[in-house]
Amino acid sequence: MKSTLLKVLFVAFLVGLVVYLLAGSQKPIKEGLHEISVSGNKVFVETADTDAKRAMGLSGRSSLSQKEGMLFVFEEKDITPIFWMKDMGFAIDIIWINDGVVAGISKNVSPEPGRLEGELTLYRPPVPIDYVLEVAASFSEKNEVDIGDTVDLSSI
Repeated sequence: MKSTLLKVLFVAFLVGLVVYLLAGSQKPIKEGLHEISVSGNKVFVETADTDAKRAMGLSGRSSLSQKEGMLFVFEEKDITPIFWMKDMGFAIDIIWINDGVVAGISKNVSPEPGRLEGELTLYRPPVPIDYVLEVAASFSEKNEVDIGDTVDLSSI
C-alpha cells in the first residue's frame, strides 16, 4: 500500500514538474502590453490612448524589437493625426489602420537629427483612420504586410 501511494505521489510530482517547466518556458507578455496580430504576425504593443501618451510616442527610446510596437488609439476616425520623428533614435514603419484593416504604410521612416521642429517631415494617413501602429523599420517588408491585410485588435 505504501509503495503504491509513493508511486502515485512520485508520478503526480513529475507531472507537476513538467507542467511547471513548460509554463515557465513561454515568454510572458510584459506588464501593460497587449498582443495584437497584423497579417497573422503577433506584435506586443503599448497603447497610446491619451493625448499625453500620443504626444510622447516612442520619442527618447533607443530601439524596438521586431515583435514590439506602439498602438495609437483614436476615439473617432480621423484623417488629421500628424506624425513626425521628433526625438526618435531609430527608424520605424508607420501602419495606418481603419476598422481593423491596413489602410496605408509609411515604410522605413527615419529620424531627422539636427533638424529644427519646423523642418521635420510630417506623415499623414491616406484615409481616415482609428489606429496607428508604429513598429521597427522593415517590419512590414519582413512580415509581408500589405494594404488590405487584417489587424486583430480584440485584446485592446
